[in-house]
Amino acid sequence: MRTAQQILAEAAVIAVVGASRDPFKAAHGVPLQMQQYGWRIIPVNPTVDELFGERAYPTLADIPHPVDLVDVFRPAADAVQVVRDAVAIGAPAVWLQLGIVSAEARRIAEEAGIDYVEDRCLIVERAAANLTRLT
Repeated sequence: MRTAQQILAEAAVIAVVGASRDPFKAAHGVPLQMQQYGWRIIPVNPTVDELFGERAYPTLADIPHPVDLVDVFRPAADAVQVVRDAVAIGAPAVWLQLGIVSAEARRIAEEAGIDYVEDRCLIVERAAANLTRLT
């Protein structure tokens, strides 16, 4: 298993499940900041057509290209299905944001052999490691 910082360093495309159009929510600010540091953010939200200048998709299965990381801004109860969906699309890693923990989601990820992070924030880990994808 890669560390959280290794996952971020090696990822270029992040699908954000539960990305929000509300600028006051972490599910908006976190992906936007990651985008500003050079990651491509693919919003996954069935109620919007576009976020962060990118087409939004209703589900992970609807994304027509590979993703390096699935970032989850959904309640822990929803994380289990999101991890199943991430495994189904061949995502190499799943990240549950700060405050989201699921033993069942962890078990599914481990059984599938994909990297798994929970209860941690992308922007905190990015800043701690001073990571950027900008050239």
